[in-house]
Amino acid sequence: MRESTKSSSPTSIRNDGYTYTDVVDAGAEGWPVLEFYSRRYLHSDRPTWARRIAESQIWIDGRCAGGAETLRTRQRLEYRRPSWVEPAAPRHFRELYDDGDLLAVTKPSGLPVLPGGEFLHNTLLHAVRERHAETPAPLHRLGRGTSGIVLFARSGYARQRLSEAFRDGGLHKVYRALVIGHPTKDAFDVETPIGRMPYSRLGQLHAAVDPEQTPASEGAKASLSHVRVIERRTGDESNPGASSLVDVDIRTGRPHQIRIHMAAAGHPLVGEPLYDIGGVPLPSGPGRPALPGDMGYHLHARKLLLWGPQTGKRIGLFSQPPQILMTTEEKTKE
Repeated sequence: MRESTKSSSPTSIRNDGYTYTDVVDAGAEGWPVLEFYSRRYLHSDRPTWARRIAESQIWIDGRCAGGAETLRTRQRLEYRRPSWVEPAAPRHFRELYDDGDLLAVTKPSGLPVLPGGEFLHNTLLHAVRERHAETPAPLHRLGRGTSGIVLFARSGYARQRLSEAFRDGGLHKVYRALVIGHPTKDAFDVETPIGRMPYSRLGQLHAAVDPEQTPASEGAKASLSHVRVIERRTGDESNPGASSLVDVDIRTGRPHQIRIHMAAAGHPLVGEPLYDIGGVPLPSGPGRPALPGDMGYHLHARKLLLWGPQTGKRIGLFSQPPQILMTTEEKTKE
């Protein structure tokens, strides 16, 4: 299949700005405009939101906000963010499979799949749609620091059928990861529930949770990962200390599931910037807290098995991991 012509070197892009839209809910009835943004969007502090209001970037029902308004339910809020330079990201990708309904590509570490935070056009979605005019829709996402296979639907029928397969467990997904230490067992399951917990700057963060303290109605969800150790390492100059290569077969698709589950099992990913042993966030040090999009860990979506939405035939997709995630035997076969 084709390799994109984008440079493999990280590239910065200046976008045209973007309008973020909200509809006021009953919980924000009577709030001042500044209160709404400073309480709902913790990625920016109160003075920053006040400056944006003063610079005419906030609009209410099509009128520029003056700052003294109080909000009513169902009003339309717009944050008209001006153009900005997005962080550099590698925009190359490789097409693995394309049958007209289903498109599978492999992305590099460092490229977000979807817009979010400071990324708008420097995303896999934007890069794929530059090549395919019918605007393929991603069926799942990988973390910014995760490389490997991403599926796109090129038709409404494929999107419906494959979305059902993701929801019902009809896809078999295997990831390769480099983790700290040597697990005592060669194969084991991790069933730690995953839910949301309070977290500075973001408001909430997915992490390992205790279902007795966080009932299912509040977000704790059953999660299952099958882990198989495929190589134990004693360490080298680039990765001092004991580490292990593992293949992780995820039977549920919770956000950051592998990162959380390996940390919950006592073996966080090597270079993991966010999750500590136990699957909870690392203690925050000086400066800003770590965010899910921070880089440093080693994780690759290497295998995906599914049924073709039109043909009903089994499709196997494979993506070779980067060198650091290859076993000694795999490196010798290159």
